[in-house]
Amino acid sequence: MKTYLSLLAPVILGVVASPAVAQSNPTQPTEDKDGNEIVVTASRSGDAVEIRNLPASVTLISAEQLQERQTRIVSDVLRDVPGIAVSRTGAIGGMTQVRIRGTEGNHVLVLIDGIKASDPYIGEYDFGTLIADEAAKVEVLRGQQSALYGSDAIGGVIQYITLTGAEAPGLRVRAEGGSFGTASGGVRFAGVADTVDYALSSSIYRTNGSPTARNGTRNIGSTSIGASGKVTWAPSSIFKLTGVGRYSYTDALNNDTASSGALFGYIVDTPGERFTNAAFYGLARAELTLDDGRWTNALTGQIADTTRKGYTARGYDSGDKGRRLKGSFESSYRFDTGALVNRITGAVDFEREEFQNTSPASSFAFTGRQSTDNWGFVGQYEGTLNDALSLGASIRRDQNNRFADVTTYRLQAGYRLAFGLRAHAAYGTGVKNPGYYELYGYSDGRYIGNPNLKPEKSKGWEAGLDQEIAGGKASIGVTYFDSRLTDEIFTTFPAPLFIATPGNRMTESKQRGVEVFISASPIDQIRFDLAYTYLHARENGIVEVRRPNHIASLNTTVFSADKRFSGTLTVRYNGRQDDVAFTNPTFVPVRVSLQEYVLVNLNAEYKLTDRFSVFSRVENLFDERSEEVFSYAVPGRAAYGGVKARF
Repeated sequence: MKTYLSLLAPVILGVVASPAVAQSNPTQPTEDKDGNEIVVTASRSGDAVEIRNLPASVTLISAEQLQERQTRIVSDVLRDVPGIAVSRTGAIGGMTQVRIRGTEGNHVLVLIDGIKASDPYIGEYDFGTLIADEAAKVEVLRGQQSALYGSDAIGGVIQYITLTGAEAPGLRVRAEGGSFGTASGGVRFAGVADTVDYALSSSIYRTNGSPTARNGTRNIGSTSIGASGKVTWAPSSIFKLTGVGRYSYTDALNNDTASSGALFGYIVDTPGERFTNAAFYGLARAELTLDDGRWTNALTGQIADTTRKGYTARGYDSGDKGRRLKGSFESSYRFDTGALVNRITGAVDFEREEFQNTSPASSFAFTGRQSTDNWGFVGQYEGTLNDALSLGASIRRDQNNRFADVTTYRLQAGYRLAFGLRAHAAYGTGVKNPGYYELYGYSDGRYIGNPNLKPEKSKGWEAGLDQEIAGGKASIGVTYFDSRLTDEIFTTFPAPLFIATPGNRMTESKQRGVEVFISASPIDQIRFDLAYTYLHARENGIVEVRRPNHIASLNTTVFSADKRFSGTLTVRYNGRQDDVAFTNPTFVPVRVSLQEYVLVNLNAEYKLTDRFSVFSRVENLFDERSEEVFSYAVPGRAAYGGVKARF
């Protein structure tokens, strides 16, 4: 029930980038030379880390998997990651929240090609605005990571990374159409020319949509556009310079809740309701490597600029602007002491967040400009002994001009036995500063911010086992986690006006659960991936909303012997979950229960030649009628088809 977005989502508005700060190296591929999966998000060193030896819970969704599942909306594929729950307000383009391990949507740090992407005003990233590029991958790092990244990383970190020119060279074009008047496409041009690695890409997704109100007739459509570009210049083996740019734009219709009558508090057809979200992200990075590659130094500057506007039948109604300027310097040194490989990293981050509420003037709304400055100082150690024992420790001190200074830390260790069994454990702390909406927001007399809020704090641990089978052809893993959240920001409804306003809770919120994954490719013609999460999340002893106790997914892909044909069956289960409804005229919420559901997608692709292929896809194959957010209906069965070309 906790934050304004959880409670009020039904009533408020809702490059090729290089993995390019030190936490994201633009030259790192998805696999190392031995075929082992590697990730960059789990370290501030700039070096990639093998997943098989990383003493933390991390999932990589590769570019191949995104293609096999014909991913168009990035949040959809996140449903296949252990520990993640996704909730969208009905149609594609609607406000989409992602929660990790029972935490809130604003407890998840989101990086897009190394750039911190959350909107400073609303305090989190709206995944409804992120459509998939033609060549990209996703890394999900679970557990408290504030010791590396500061505020927001209580539940974990999600990084969306577009591929470099070296990883996916050439020209790629895709066009498709289908149900609900949907048309989408993408183009990418990338490669390497002498000392320059370049990649340009753009995608568009437009749909007339479907009704989101129960028994409604108004189709909720949207148009989303994404464009990115990256150029990396490496004039020598020790120096490289990278520039990144990304632009995204979403224009989506929206429905509101009824304010009177028998349907009070329910989503109803609301002609004229729509919102736009425009965002620009930029990054520049210079990297110098010395001492035969052992000492890496990187200087990075980045910007995230977001503008949201909401409209009703009367015209412009609400809006906000948020901007983040961030600079970082990281220095990392690797040294060997016999069989022990050590790496020590130090980092300094400076971050300024600015915001302005652009809603029409009101005696309740603060419409001036505000800003917050934060300095972060990071120290990290990583060690590997005989490719079996992995150790990690990190500590961070944040000095903030608005909130109290805070220190966070994380300890982790793992050990792999000769027959492929690995044990791992970690303990960490996290922090989340209040967002500007929580501090100063206003929504038509239904919500008023609280400038006296304190940051939320978290601590937790995890322990797990995973096993490689048949020389790496299969792997299975299980992890138990347990977290505590204090000073939780929740929404109160004080008498006599019962206007929603946030406050800090005096009691703890608790999240614990189990994550399971199984991945196998017994023969070249088949691959399957299974994920399951059990979650027990309680806020002040009450079940947390939009967090099912059970979530599971299964993806099975089959190939023909010549690999010209491929087909993927995706099954996603979302268990029963609680939500809140504002069906009481006093605006005091009531608890409701949303039914469990199973969504089945089926797709196929056939390569006509080495350059051209055709594909088709059916989503929600059995026309499941469900709600992820109270009173918001999700789209029914839909079919799509298209063509792809590569040169």
